[in-house]
Amino acid sequence: YNKEYTFLKAQKAELKSRLAKEKAQQNSDLAKAKAKAKTLQDTYLNLSEALKAKQDELVKLKEKIDDKEGNTEITGSVVIQAKTTLDTYGVKMDDSNETSNADKMEQAFSDALSLYTKLSSIQTEKGKFYLANGSIAEGDIVKVGNIAAYGISQKATGALAPAGAGEYKLWNAVGSSDDAKALFAGEMTPNLDIFIYENLEKEVEYKKEKTVEDTLQAGGVIGYIILGLGAFGLFLLLLRVFVLLSAGSSVNKITNIVVNKVKNGEGDTALEAIKKYNGSTARVIKATLRNIKREREHIEDIVMENILNEQSKIDRFGNFVLVIAAVAPLLGLLGTVTGMIATFDIITEHGTGDPKLLSGGISEALVTTMLGLVVAIPLLLLGNLLSGWAQSIKDSMEHSALHIVNVFEKHNAK
Repeated sequence: YNKEYTFLKAQKAELKSRLAKEKAQQNSDLAKAKAKAKTLQDTYLNLSEALKAKQDELVKLKEKIDDKEGNTEITGSVVIQAKTTLDTYGVKMDDSNETSNADKMEQAFSDALSLYTKLSSIQTEKGKFYLANGSIAEGDIVKVGNIAAYGISQKATGALAPAGAGEYKLWNAVGSSDDAKALFAGEMTPNLDIFIYENLEKEVEYKKEKTVEDTLQAGGVIGYIILGLGAFGLFLLLLRVFVLLSAGSSVNKITNIVVNKVKNGEGDTALEAIKKYNGSTARVIKATLRNIKREREHIEDIVMENILNEQSKIDRFGNFVLVIAAVAPLLGLLGTVTGMIATFDIITEHGTGDPKLLSGGISEALVTTMLGLVVAIPLLLLGNLLSGWAQSIKDSMEHSALHIVNVFEKHNAK
């Protein structure tokens, strides 16, 4: 038993020793592993920071590349625009791929500066221009920058205007001949009779003063109809004036003659005294005198009946004149509508590329409306004025007839 106990005790001690060694070995290995892990972690962190720095550097490089590509596009666009602009003035740029855009831009700015100097000065060169009759005159052309020019030749001298396709034609500016000669001699004048243009590609036409005949022709058939109605309306107004002058003539004179006769007890001779007078008023008063001894109610009926008979003569042509005044603007509107239809037909056929063509059609379409108003306004005013005159004559006829009746009754009552 002791032997066995001793053996087990020795084995236990050996196991404890081995366990201690094993723990020591494990602790050593764990420490080494932790040290290695820390080293690897530090290495990872350093690599991560280095990677981030490289990524930032890559982003910056990419931005620089993008900026450079953008600048290349911008410079290329500038070069194209400069080439297009300079080509219009006959200045050619280098198109070869061997020249960089920066060099092309430098050349463009240099050419533009030279062109600006040229366009902002007065220069003289040989050339030709067209005269008013279409013939060509050769001589000297004095260019005032790029906005105006004068032509000097043995045939004619004066300001020039665009004739289209880069050509010039003589403009009818008063006094421009002296200005052209002065500029050609290198002299400056305080004032210039000059024609300023935008470019030479589009022709500038002479502005023709519109005559009354041109305006009437622009109105077409409807315009002539409106004018015919207007002339007829004025003729009716004149006839109406003569009718009213005849109807209202000597109203006060006739009334005074009859009243004086009645007051003097000579009522029987009053009718004979006014026999020589004609007109609506005279006829009404004559009818009153012929029936003056009847009852008043009957006399008033006779007066009103005669006034109604004369009313048709006094109002003659009045309503028709007002009808013409009302119809004329409607005819003008009809002409405008037909003119606009014709203008839209032109748009359908030729398009809207020529504003002058459209504006001319619209202008002609509105001429009929203008003519209609020109006819209607005076006819309406004069027609209403004469209507008022006619009403005044009718009122004076009634007043004169009743006044004579009242005087007669008053005299007989005495």
